[in-house]
Amino acid sequence: MLSFLPAPLRGVIAALILAANTLFFCWPLFALALLKLVLPISAVQRTLRFGMHWIAESWMAVNSFWMDLVRPIRWDVQGLERVDMRHSYLVTSNHQSWADILVLQYQLNRRMPILKFFLKQELIWVPVIGLCWWALEFPFMKRFSKEYLARHPEKRGQDLITTRKACERYRTNPVSVFNFLEGTRFTPAKHDQQDSPFSHLLKPRAGGIAFVVDAMGEQLSALIDITIHYPDGRPSFWDLLAGRIRQVVLRIEAREIPGEFLGRNYDQDEQYRLAFQQWVNQLWTAKDAELRTLHEQFPPR
Repeated sequence: MLSFLPAPLRGVIAALILAANTLFFCWPLFALALLKLVLPISAVQRTLRFGMHWIAESWMAVNSFWMDLVRPIRWDVQGLERVDMRHSYLVTSNHQSWADILVLQYQLNRRMPILKFFLKQELIWVPVIGLCWWALEFPFMKRFSKEYLARHPEKRGQDLITTRKACERYRTNPVSVFNFLEGTRFTPAKHDQQDSPFSHLLKPRAGGIAFVVDAMGEQLSALIDITIHYPDGRPSFWDLLAGRIRQVVLRIEAREIPGEFLGRNYDQDEQYRLAFQQWVNQLWTAKDAELRTLHEQFPPR
């Protein structure tokens, strides 16, 4: 345990371990990804995906090691029994910090299929890790503004095409497709700018998960709805590296995806689109109430 060291030194040590961990596991991952490109045989690709997922899970396990090393976090987690490695899931969570991703991986690694995040297309250029995300078949989404789409209507539906292509590749192995419904990290400034009706959340964006439901349909066993609460306030990624996060509270719910949403088209069916948005808003209303309760049960120390 390194808790006796000053926080800045703990942060530097953790960052070095994270960098070394990434560089160590990226090379076998890239090797299997190249094999998958040159051997377009379904059975072979399925086996290679299992190998690539094992590499990614091992990388996450080492990250969990340095998180424990710099400072053991007090975890209060409920609902892990609702997931397993045999089924495919659509997963979402509130989003407060870049630390959220490693927090989720710490608790869910090897308890459910590897989380595959929707990423902005620009993130593919992040050194090393961008190529790792590409190799693991994370969906990269290109966001278009309303003004751009007004000038280039042919680009409408591009996200749906990208999502469908990604989800087609997920049919041979169990997968957890992850999407932060808020689309960005919560901050008071963003909350005020949006005039969000929720106390602890930004407005949800239903389109991303609707496209996954459109593309994967009955393959999905459930929507895994995760609520993250940091009793000491929203941490930065540096706070995680430096061991400044003392406690994390997670609540995990498995929610049924309504059968009437399967086989529908979010882009072209206005009635379905409105019903789906209403369902998502109901989920977010329940999550906001959950967060209010967690703030009362786990006040800042």
